[in-house]
Amino acid sequence: MKYTQTTLNKIEKLVEEQHYVIRYERGTFQSGYCILEQKKVVVLNKFLTLEGRINALIELIPQFNFDPSTLSPESAKVYHDIMSRVKQSGAEEQAGNQ
Repeated sequence: MKYTQTTLNKIEKLVEEQHYVIRYERGTFQSGYCILEQKKVVVLNKFLTLEGRINALIELIPQFNFDPSTLSPESAKVYHDIMSRVKQSGAEEQAGNQ
């Protein structure tokens, strides 16, 4: 996955299709983001770089209760790419701990 504005736009669209609102605000978020689950609002630190924004959203997506069947075909592809990437990095991390 490339770190481009287009990639960020696709990930934002994926999150928004699940009725979450993404806001970029000033804040002292330890991880660069804050989730308000009850209101489906994701607040990202507006000072994050493009790569930081993409990584923060990729880190968040597995935590959401997404229904992939409700996604557009393009967003479904992005979702599956992200989930396979997360599973792959988790497997590599687990192998490194053994």
